[in-house]
Amino acid sequence: MTASQTGRTGGADQGPSGGVLIVDFGAQYCQLIARRVRELGVYSRITVPERAMFTFAAMRPQAVILSGGPRSVYEHDAPKLDRAILEQGVPVLGICYGLQWMAQNLGGEVTPAQSGAEYGRTELQVVDGRGFLQGVRDGGIVWMSHGDKVSKLPQGFEVLGKSEPCPFAVVADMKRKFIGLQFHPEVAHTVDGQQMLNNFVLSVAKCSTDWDPGHIVDRKVQAVRELVGETGEVVLGLSGGVDSSVAAAIVHKAIGSRLHCVFVDNGLLRQGERDGVEELFGRDWHMDLKVVDASDRFLGELQGVTDPEQKRKIIGKVFVDVFKHEAKSYRNAKFLGQGTLYPDVIESVAAHGGATSTIKSHHNVGGLPKDLDMQLVEPLRDLFKDEVRAIGRQMGLPSSLVDRQPFPGPGLAVRCLGEITRDRLRALREADAIVRFEVESKGLHKNLWQYFAVHLPVKSVGVKGDARVYEEVCVLRMVSSVDAMTADWELLPVDVLRRLSTRILNEVKGFSRVCLDISSKPPATIEWE
Repeated sequence: MTASQTGRTGGADQGPSGGVLIVDFGAQYCQLIARRVRELGVYSRITVPERAMFTFAAMRPQAVILSGGPRSVYEHDAPKLDRAILEQGVPVLGICYGLQWMAQNLGGEVTPAQSGAEYGRTELQVVDGRGFLQGVRDGGIVWMSHGDKVSKLPQGFEVLGKSEPCPFAVVADMKRKFIGLQFHPEVAHTVDGQQMLNNFVLSVAKCSTDWDPGHIVDRKVQAVRELVGETGEVVLGLSGGVDSSVAAAIVHKAIGSRLHCVFVDNGLLRQGERDGVEELFGRDWHMDLKVVDASDRFLGELQGVTDPEQKRKIIGKVFVDVFKHEAKSYRNAKFLGQGTLYPDVIESVAAHGGATSTIKSHHNVGGLPKDLDMQLVEPLRDLFKDEVRAIGRQMGLPSSLVDRQPFPGPGLAVRCLGEITRDRLRALREADAIVRFEVESKGLHKNLWQYFAVHLPVKSVGVKGDARVYEEVCVLRMVSSVDAMTADWELLPVDVLRRLSTRILNEVKGFSRVCLDISSKPPATIEWE
C-alpha cells in the first residue's frame, strides 16, 4: 500500500506535547484558530472529533478549543465527539458550534435561533470584564455567524457578555474553566478576539509559551531522517518558492546528496524563475538539481482548456507524471518531497478529515494519483507561511527568497483566465514583471502579501498610435494578509498605479485596458482561479 493510500507523510513529525488541542467541527477557518494560538507562542494541533480522545492521550494538551462548524448539534448526523473530552480536567473553550455542543452535553438546550440569528458584525456588551474578558472593550465589534442558539445554559454557567439578539454571547463555568463564545474570536473582524484567546490560553489555561518555529529545525530534520531511513532517496519538486525551498533545505540537511531536486519548467513560470533556481540551489547550495523542460507537454495538455479546476488537475497530473519518469533515474527514490502547508490542506480537503467545505484543489494536494508508488515527505505540512519563513531564515536562506511573495503551484495558469496560449502567457509574463519591478523598486512589497497581474479573456476597444485596437484586459491584484486565510485589497500610491498602467499599455502587446481588483478574501480568493 502506498503513502497516498495510507496517508503516511513526512508530516509524521507530530510536534511537541502540551499546548492546545483544537477539535475541528468543520469550521472553514479552523486553521486560523491554530494560527492565532501559535502567535501567542503556544503549540497547537488540530484533530477531528472521532480522533479527539486518541490525540488528547498522545498530546496531553493543557487546553482544548472546540471549533465552529456548519451543522446543527441536534441533527442526527452532526459531528460526534466523545463527551469524555470534558472530563479531562483541562480548560475548554467552545466557539459557536463548539459552545452549542458543550451546552448540549452539559445539560443545556440548543434550538434554532429564528429571530435571534446573527451574521456579520455585532457589538458585544461586556457584562463581566474580569478574567476571560479582561481588556475586552464594551461595545467592541465581534463576528457572528450562527443560525442556532443556546436557549438554556447548563448548570454552573454564567453570562459574561451578550449582544442585542444573543443573550448568551459569552458564557462560562469558571469553576470547571469551561468558556463558550457564540462568535468567532479568531477572525480579524473581532477586534479584541486575540485578547480573548490570550486570556484563555495564557491566563485561564496557563499554557507554556515555548513554541518558536525558528527553533524546530532539528526536530523537522530528525523526522525526515527517521522517515527516509539510512539509504532512502527523495525526489523533490523545487519551484523556487518559499515552501518548496525551505522543504528542500530541511530534507537536504537531513539526508544530503540523497535528495534529488527536480525543477520542472512547465512554461507557466514568471520571468527569471528558472535562472534564479539554477543559480541559488545548484551553484550556491550545491544541491543535486536537475532541470526538466516540460513546457511543451504542459501547454499541449492545457490547449483548449478553460475550466480552472480542470487546469489544476491537468497540471497536477502532468507534474506527477514527470516526477515518476524522473524518479526512474534514482534506484532508491521511493519518496516524493513537497512543500505542502496547512492552508494548502484546509482549502483542498476537509481539514484533517473534518467537514470543512472544499474551496479549490491544490496541485500538490488533490492531484496525486492513488497508484503513486512513492511515499510523501512533507516537513511543512503542519506549519503556516510565516512559520516557514522563520525556519528559512534560521537555515540561512537569503531574504530575497524567504520574504518573496507566494506564487501558486499551477503558476501563471491560474492568472491567465480562459484558454492558455503562448502569446497570452507572454503578455501576462511581461506585465507581471513590470508589476514586480515597480512595486519592489519602491519598497512597497514590504507591506503586501501578493502583488501580480491577471490576464482576462475579455476584449476591449482601445486606441494605439491613432489606430483602433481590440485587445484584452490586464487586472492588477495587490493584497495584504498574514496567512492567506483572509486578505484585504490594498491601494498603491496613485503615481505608482499610473506608471504601472502606462508601462503595461505601452510596453506589452495584447492589452488595451488595465483594471484594479479591489476584492477582499472572503468573499473572493486571492488568486482568480
